[in-house]
Amino acid sequence: MQCFSKHERGYRPMMLAQLVVMLLVILVAAEVFTNALEHVGERLRISEGVTGSLFAAVGTAMPESMVPLLAVFGMDGEIAVREEIGVGAILGAPLMLSTLSLSLMAFSVLKQRGLHGRLTPEKTGLMRDLNFFLLAFGIAAAAMFLPHKPHYWVSLHVLLGILLILVYFIYVLLTLRVSSQLVRDGHHTEAHSELFLCRLYLPDHWIVIFLQLILGLGLLIAGAEGFIHNVETISREFGVSALLLSLLIIPIATELPEKVNSILWIRRRKDTLAFGNITGAMVFQGTILPAMGILLTPWDLRQEVLMGVIVSYLAALWLRWMMKSGHLKVWHLGVNGTLYIVYLMLVLV
Repeated sequence: MQCFSKHERGYRPMMLAQLVVMLLVILVAAEVFTNALEHVGERLRISEGVTGSLFAAVGTAMPESMVPLLAVFGMDGEIAVREEIGVGAILGAPLMLSTLSLSLMAFSVLKQRGLHGRLTPEKTGLMRDLNFFLLAFGIAAAAMFLPHKPHYWVSLHVLLGILLILVYFIYVLLTLRVSSQLVRDGHHTEAHSELFLCRLYLPDHWIVIFLQLILGLGLLIAGAEGFIHNVETISREFGVSALLLSLLIIPIATELPEKVNSILWIRRRKDTLAFGNITGAMVFQGTILPAMGILLTPWDLRQEVLMGVIVSYLAALWLRWMMKSGHLKVWHLGVNGTLYIVYLMLVLV
């Protein structure tokens, strides 16, 4: 039987407590940031598609964006462990969104709408999100099979990273282009609560909105850096792979804002915002984050990573197929949740 000193028995619970604290910081920061973004969307009179797929998606994706950057550049420790955390966070995020997040969103309205209840997001926007995600994630997956030597292969990695950034830029332009028509069709953005800083008796002004955006971003950076540090320490103390932890634990933590926001929106029957918040984040995390991985880390193939990529792709294809049929139902997203359970079984076994 393994024995631990009093110091070790006290140290490990402290690490877990610090992990929880950093998680709470991330959640609070994402709420502050997203609340400000909703008010930006309402003031600019833009569509729910833009607010959900661009503003809310990018805002709540900030933790996932900070994790790989801080893992590679902003923390001490072994470079190999930091790179594993970065790659795991990059690829674990789309996996979590396309499977667990969508299924939890559907489960939240199971009693309200029933197993065969209809889900009615704006079709063109959702199909655009899924098409861009499938294209970009396919490029990111293909880059894993490319060698790093000789030097011309490195140049190809750089080109693919730049291509992914260009894909997201085109996606943003197309999403913005259809915004005005969606607003005319009644899909304009409405903020569901007052600006948080206004509760401190500050005026409802653009300066205050931007101040809250900066505050949320600062908290996200601090929470992400603390979370990474604790994941690295726990992986070392418990002898668990940093890659496995970052594929499973970090995405669950950092994707919570998307889950919570989408659950609130879909229960209010704002299906376009609910889906756009998740699928828009999938596009961001299937383009910008893999571009970071390709350009900043050894973007090579691991068994856990390959399984995660395959499951994410299958989940997105299933959703696209059901949406194209025009009859997206609550139980359809249960299939996405089942895919996540299958992935867990494969990885843990």
